[in-house]
Amino acid sequence: MQKTTLTLAISAVLASQLSLSFSASAEEALPTINVESTTLSDVSGEQVKSADLAEALQKNVPSISIVRRSGIANDIILRGQKKDNINILIDDAKIYGACPNRMDPPTSHVLTNNIEGIEITEGPYDVENFGTLSGAVKITTKKPSKEFEGEVNVNLGSWGYRKASTTLSGGSDKVRALFSISKETSEQYEDGDGNDFSEQLAAVGAPAGNRYKPEFVGIDAYDKQSFMGKVYVDVTENQELKLSYTANRSDDILYPSTPMDALYDDSDIFTAAYAIKNLGDYSKELDIQLYNSEVDHPMSTFYRNASGPNSINEKVSHLETQVRGLRVKNSFDLSETAELTYGVDYSVRNWDGNYKGTGTQALIDGFHSIDDVDTENKALFVVLDKDYTDFNLKAGARYDDTTIETGGNAANQPDNDYTAFSGYLFGTYQLNEATKLFGGFGRAHRVPDARELYFRGAMINTSGPMPMAMSPQIGTPTLEQTRNDEIDFGIENNFESLVLKTKVFHSWLSDFIHYRSTPVPGSMMNLNRFENVDATIYGLDVSGSYFISDEMYLDFGVAYQRGKKDEPLSGQTDTDLAEIPPLKANLAFNYEYAHKSNARIEMVAADKWDNFDGDNGEQALDSYAVVNLKVQHQLTDQFEITAGVDNVFDRTYAASNTYNDLTLIASGATGEVMLINEPGRYLYVNTTFRF
Repeated sequence: MQKTTLTLAISAVLASQLSLSFSASAEEALPTINVESTTLSDVSGEQVKSADLAEALQKNVPSISIVRRSGIANDIILRGQKKDNINILIDDAKIYGACPNRMDPPTSHVLTNNIEGIEITEGPYDVENFGTLSGAVKITTKKPSKEFEGEVNVNLGSWGYRKASTTLSGGSDKVRALFSISKETSEQYEDGDGNDFSEQLAAVGAPAGNRYKPEFVGIDAYDKQSFMGKVYVDVTENQELKLSYTANRSDDILYPSTPMDALYDDSDIFTAAYAIKNLGDYSKELDIQLYNSEVDHPMSTFYRNASGPNSINEKVSHLETQVRGLRVKNSFDLSETAELTYGVDYSVRNWDGNYKGTGTQALIDGFHSIDDVDTENKALFVVLDKDYTDFNLKAGARYDDTTIETGGNAANQPDNDYTAFSGYLFGTYQLNEATKLFGGFGRAHRVPDARELYFRGAMINTSGPMPMAMSPQIGTPTLEQTRNDEIDFGIENNFESLVLKTKVFHSWLSDFIHYRSTPVPGSMMNLNRFENVDATIYGLDVSGSYFISDEMYLDFGVAYQRGKKDEPLSGQTDTDLAEIPPLKANLAFNYEYAHKSNARIEMVAADKWDNFDGDNGEQALDSYAVVNLKVQHQLTDQFEITAGVDNVFDRTYAASNTYNDLTLIASGATGEVMLINEPGRYLYVNTTFRF
């Protein structure tokens, strides 16, 4: 690995505070820095390198890190939290991945070319949505326009990357519609050492069974198609109906650091929203939303040597999940300075998984990994927003009643019931014209998911006189729900040429759900690998913009988190919390050299992993600093070209660690879990034609 330090990043951030003038035009081009959240705007126009949302987020938000899984469909960590600990919503609809190994995280089911904006809320300051434990990522897709307009994008990049997308929109004052289609594919990317997926497996000495078959060594990394359609109808002057459907179809997605690849990954998201405004004194706006999302995800050893010649010994783990939801909320003015919002939130998630096998794997055929589990949530919520002269106060409360029922054997897979009361207070005080203070405290909960409670493995035991199929209980059916009690405090400064936001937080996690690699003390079986533990996470992040002239500005961010278990897990000694990224910095210099044209030099850097959970698979990682270049040039009013180079100096590095919560390949010689390296030098060009 290339060794670097963060000295350059920190020095550059400090030096960026020495220039003089302000640029209103530059400020408008930046991500919006709000007190309560960070908002990324014009995502479809800015993030043209690929359709992978995780890559775009980790490059633009210092408190977000990427969990590399493949060339696409990567996961994110927000403030040291992942999975269900952060809430990801697409147009206010919930979607979950079907894969227990996080091959299809929620961020993979929406493409950057369809996204208008993203609002990132850090902390438990959302009571309208189920399960916002430590943060929320709210994604808004493009809206239909009244005037007929369209856009065509063609993107080419290194390693055979090809993408084409088209969006058409138009209508009238009454009815508006939008349709978007896209297709992209890529070969296996190469790391800084020039190794593709197959060569990375060979470089770490992966067991022969986990390597790709000779006939599949050079196949493409993935093929992805998408469709999004929307219709907005103004039923009356004060009533609007919104219908939306999104389909994602991904085929043959390679995940080199895991024993299986995805044969396909299909998702469908349907939303229907009805809004009525000005019904009376007690209803300024009434919103009703229905949504349904489904994911179908089979993963297989088909491409690996373990499946044997002609895949006669193939093993398949096929999972499906569906979420149906209803949210009704009403808002009205209590006074000229106070607004009250209240409502009901209902959702039910079904998760079902089965194993299939042929040849030597036929014994597992019909075993359940997750047996038809329903997680049903019913909730009431209320939010008060009150303005004083120089002070704003927001208060929220939520009551949840959640039932989790499984189709499995009741003796081994008991049902679970959880109730919880969550709430928060968040205040903003305008100290003076340039300085704003803000802070809050909140409590939130999230229930265990079906994998953490009930997941079962499938394996063939060949140690005896006759091969036998085994289905060890990986999940822990007795898990408690996790509670987060958090305090946040910050200050926002708006000086003549500097916008700066500094935020600190401390989070107390009760019954945090953690994966344990070692067996239960006194047992040799691979049972009940999830455990409740009390823990804390605290941190600091600084973000802002510095304006050098009317054409030049810097935007920057630094984030640091530290996580500790109060006590080690059973039979372990390490108190470091897993998946807590080290100090990370983002720095970019922007130059607007013509109308709607700009150039950008950015650096993304992270310190080495000094504090990691070695008892549960994590390992020391080197620090890194990566430089990216991008030029976006407006040739005409209708035609734009964007060209860029990521990882200019072709560094070899890994951004995410090897927490055994994921099933990863271990070296046959050393037993060390495989790291998947980030892409090496990547060149791309995107052309956009608007009409």
